[in-house]
Amino acid sequence: MKKVSDTVSIMSKIHDAIRKAIAKSEKTRYRLWQETGISQAQLCEFLHGRRGMSIEYLETLAQALGLEITVRPAKRKKGR
Repeated sequence: MKKVSDTVSIMSKIHDAIRKAIAKSEKTRYRLWQETGISQAQLCEFLHGRRGMSIEYLETLAQALGLEITVRPAKRKKGR
């Protein structure tokens, strides 16, 4: 069973990956707003790490960036 801390860690990694993809894409908040409907204010707060995003918004951003969020079974660590 997953712990809350595991879920927070996974979401943090997704947030970080989306932030990096946005920076790499060089798309402006204005353009992302046009493509996704996510307000520029929300995008600003997200990009500066002051707020997270729902999985729905993360999926929308990923699609606009040409990315896909997938969930897969974790690799088992040796000795478990």
